[in-house]
Amino acid sequence: MRHRNSCYVIRIVIVFIVVLLQGCGEEKLSPIPASGTILAFGDSLTVGYGVAQQNSYPSVLSELSGRRVINAGVSGEVTAEGLLRLPETLEQTQPDLLILLEGGNDILRNKGQAAAKKNLASMIEVAQSLGVEVVLIGVPVKSLFSDTAPFYRELAEQYQLVFEDELIADLMRNRSYKSDAIHFNQQGYRLMAESIYELLTDNGAL
Repeated sequence: MRHRNSCYVIRIVIVFIVVLLQGCGEEKLSPIPASGTILAFGDSLTVGYGVAQQNSYPSVLSELSGRRVINAGVSGEVTAEGLLRLPETLEQTQPDLLILLEGGNDILRNKGQAAAKKNLASMIEVAQSLGVEVVLIGVPVKSLFSDTAPFYRELAEQYQLVFEDELIADLMRNRSYKSDAIHFNQQGYRLMAESIYELLTDNGAL
């Protein structure tokens, strides 16, 4: 009887481990069809300020992914403005996936992280209510060698988003990737696109 109970316990443990491993391997994003659309929404880092349009990260991501990537960046935009703009942009473009990179201007202009977090939360909810999956890109706080503002991770956890935490912060720390204090050069934007492409691939979108 003791041997039988031991075998039963072992079988339960094995089943638990298999389920756990399967859960760890789950893809977090739906595959984007070859005819699908990615909406890159944000501010000047999405626009590709400082380089020609073909060298912006959305253009390079389109090249890498073979998907249509719409550059919906507006230089100087804060999250309150982005929140007003997003619903119509989503309606017009009907994307399969939204890459959300906003909040840098809020931080630079000391608008308050609580307000930026609230606006981004509303943007995420708008997209999800329309069935559009969201990938969130974090932005660093305004200090030397700074890390991503903590509220980005909080949002990613709250809404269960695929999240790129340190990409922008890492690029910002390296002068060789920058065209000025807050924007990237051609190499920087390409590295940005390559990292996002890898993120989408690793999470099942591509």
